[in-house]
Amino acid sequence: MVSENPLQPPWLNAPPVDPYPYEESHDLRVGPKLHRSLDGLLPYIGVWRGRGRGGFPTIEDFDFAQEIRISHDGRPFLFYESRAWILDEQSRPVRPAGREVGWWRPVLDGDRVTDELEALMTTPTGVMELHIGKRKGTQIEFATDAVVRTATAKEVTAGARLFGIVEGALLYAQEMAAVGHPLSPHLSARLTRVAG
Repeated sequence: MVSENPLQPPWLNAPPVDPYPYEESHDLRVGPKLHRSLDGLLPYIGVWRGRGRGGFPTIEDFDFAQEIRISHDGRPFLFYESRAWILDEQSRPVRPAGREVGWWRPVLDGDRVTDELEALMTTPTGVMELHIGKRKGTQIEFATDAVVRTATAKEVTAGARLFGIVEGALLYAQEMAAVGHPLSPHLSARLTRVAG
């Protein structure tokens, strides 16, 4: 019989559970089978690492290194994780920079996979962006449909991102509208596949 006392729920003294039992993979040779709706995004799955340049009207330009991991667990979405670090003039790490996690989902029309995508991107600085996008071959173009931010986050109001696989590398450019400035170039990078 389940206890009716909300201060003593049945899970309170339950034994520990095993580690998460479902595999996630950035390597299509191992792990779960790729969901059929993700076939058009297959070239993006992997671990990517490279360099880029950043800037905005309110800050000085900067060089950075970045690692992006795009993986799946067999369901109809991709997990996206990015972490970057600032580089000095000799390409030495200076400090951690932007981090971001998110999910990319293809839009279905009944059972048919369309070229449209939805993406949710979240940063630890209190900004969450909902992107609507379109895939054309190995190119993806995203634009924000909504930006949600915490009370203490920087005022970001819009964004746009262009991703592409070019000669085996992952290239992207990102624009941002923030702190009173319209959509302006913010980040661009070229990353090469290091795993997957």
